[in-house]
Amino acid sequence: MKETRSTKRKREKHGKPQNMASASSKITKSSSNFLDKMRARLSGGHFRMINEKLYTCTGDEALDYFKEDPSLFDMYHTGYQEQMSHWPEQPVNIIIQWLKARSSSLVVADFGCGDARLAKNVKNKVFSFDLVSNDPSVIACDMSNTPLDASSIDVAVFCLSLMGTNFPSYLEEAQRVLKPSGWLLIAEVKSRLDPNTGGADPKMFSKSISDLGFTSTLKDFSNKMFVLLYFQKKEKETSTRKGIEWPELKPCLYKRR
Repeated sequence: MKETRSTKRKREKHGKPQNMASASSKITKSSSNFLDKMRARLSGGHFRMINEKLYTCTGDEALDYFKEDPSLFDMYHTGYQEQMSHWPEQPVNIIIQWLKARSSSLVVADFGCGDARLAKNVKNKVFSFDLVSNDPSVIACDMSNTPLDASSIDVAVFCLSLMGTNFPSYLEEAQRVLKPSGWLLIAEVKSRLDPNTGGADPKMFSKSISDLGFTSTLKDFSNKMFVLLYFQKKEKETSTRKGIEWPELKPCLYKRR
């Protein structure tokens, strides 16, 4: 049966708006995707800028930087989490498992805690420190000057947080607050401790920490993204602390994806 001209005109009349709506929906979706990509690029650019700043300034300068604009801290940690999402394994999770395998009575200080994931996943008492506090459990401070008493902590953790140019002062603070035989756990980006790519010599880095008053107990280089170093504070104070030669830790600068 042939379609009459009248029927054809009605079908075309009603069909056009539907096709136009479909096309409009595709354009809207495409525009939305474009804007999302642009926002992601801008966010990534801001993260890289802040990240470079934190690696190339002192802790005091970083503290003032975020005090002037606390929103930059959120921007940084959003970008940081995005970067971490590409890592097959998170060093904080290994540290969490290490703590879970030991007594929950051990008191922990998490230097540069970020979102305080460590404290949220163990039963231990954890003092969480960072430059800005968006959580009541996090103490905002310069990590070289925490409110902790001397010899009051069992475990000090630096999980990818030795960022300032004055990082030795953070480790000196950890040495101050740790009890004798207390543990110092350091997770660091592998490239920063790889002399073949311009990083520090891991042996020299470990020696400097040992000179600070620690004994190296384990060096784990098995992960392709990060290194885990375990130290214990010596029973007796060392007398060579002021003459320690610290290697330079190069900034960990992320490339644009």
